[in-house]
Amino acid sequence: MGTNINILPLPEWFLASGAPFIIAGPCSAENEEQMMKTAELISQIPEVSVFRSGIWKPRSRPGEFEGAGENGLKWLEKVKEKYALKTTVEVAEPKHVELALKYNVDMIWIGARTVVNPFSVQAIAQALRGVDIPVLVKNPVNPDLKLWLGAIERVNRAGIDRIIAIHRGFHYFEKSPFRNAPMWEIPIELKRLAPGLPMLVDPSHICGRTDLLLPVAQKALDLEMDGIMIETHFDPHRALTDASQQITPEELKNLLGQLEIRKKTGDIAFQNKLEEMRTEIDKLDGELLQILARRMKIIDEIGDYKKENRITILQMKRWAGIISDRLSIGINLGLEKSFLKRLLNLIHIESIRLQTEIFNKKGKKN
Repeated sequence: MGTNINILPLPEWFLASGAPFIIAGPCSAENEEQMMKTAELISQIPEVSVFRSGIWKPRSRPGEFEGAGENGLKWLEKVKEKYALKTTVEVAEPKHVELALKYNVDMIWIGARTVVNPFSVQAIAQALRGVDIPVLVKNPVNPDLKLWLGAIERVNRAGIDRIIAIHRGFHYFEKSPFRNAPMWEIPIELKRLAPGLPMLVDPSHICGRTDLLLPVAQKALDLEMDGIMIETHFDPHRALTDASQQITPEELKNLLGQLEIRKKTGDIAFQNKLEEMRTEIDKLDGELLQILARRMKIIDEIGDYKKENRITILQMKRWAGIISDRLSIGINLGLEKSFLKRLLNLIHIESIRLQTEIFNKKGKKN
C-alpha cells in the first residue's frame, strides 16, 4: 500500500525548535466562563501551543449535550484574542468549516467518527479547496489504516499541505484497561508509509481515565511522535462530556513536567553498539524466515498427504495440543502470552490457507 501525499514538514511551519507539539483544552465548549478560566490557566503553561475545544459534539443519542455551536466559536475567538493562544476545533461537515473560518480558528481537525465515512471526508475536503489552514486528521474508530490514510489523501488532494495525523486509539472488543486500544503498530505503519507526516497522540481518548495518561504520553514521545493532544478543564468534575478523562491545567503542567524528552540519536559509541545489535537482529530474522519457509514446505506436504488419504484439513485436537504446548514453551522462554497467541494464530491461518489451495487444485481424488 503506497501513498502519494505531499506534506509540508512540521518544523517548516510550526515549532521549528523540535519541542513536542502540545494541544490542550476542554472536551467541549460549555459556556464562556469555563472557556476563559480554562484558557487563562493553560496560557500559563509555556509548553502548550494550541487551545482545543469541541464545538459540535456527535452524541450517540439525541437529547444529550451536543455542543455550544456558533456561540462556542465566539468564546474561542475571545480566548485567542485575550491569551494569544492558537485555536483548533473539530469539523464534521462543510458548514462547520465555513463557521470555523468565520471566527478565525487557526487549525481544524476531522474526528474519528467522520473519518470512517469517505463521503463526509470528501465533502469537507471540497470545502477546504482554496483555503490555507492546517488540518489534523484523527484515526477512524475502527482499526483500518486504509481509511485513515485515505482521509489524509483526500485532504491533501484538496490543496492542503499542512496536515497532522492524530492517533486516538481504536475501538476494541476484548477487555482492556483503555477506552480505545492504542494498537501502536497502526500509527507506526502510517509513519512508515508517510515518513514526512507529523503525528500527535491523543492520550485522553486512548485512556478514557486520567491515571493512564502519563505512561501513554511518554510512550508516544518514545515512539518519536511529534506531540500530544490532551483534554484539560478547569473543573473536570463538572464537565458535560468525558469528565473521567479530563485533567486540570495544574495536572497538565505536572504531567508535562514528568515527560522525558529522549534523544533520537546518540554519540558515535552509542550508534556503533546499536548497529552491532541491529546486525544481530537482521541475522536472527533471516534464520527465522528460513525456519518458517521450511515449516510451510512441510505444511504443503501434509496437505498433499491429507488430500491423497481423503482426510479433512482442520484437526482441532492436534491444533489445541499445539497451542497448549507452544504457549508453555514460549512462556518458559520469557515470551509474552498474548504475543505468542497472535503469532501462532497467524501461522495457523497461513497453514490452513496453503492446505486449502492444495485441496482446491484440479485433480483432487474422489
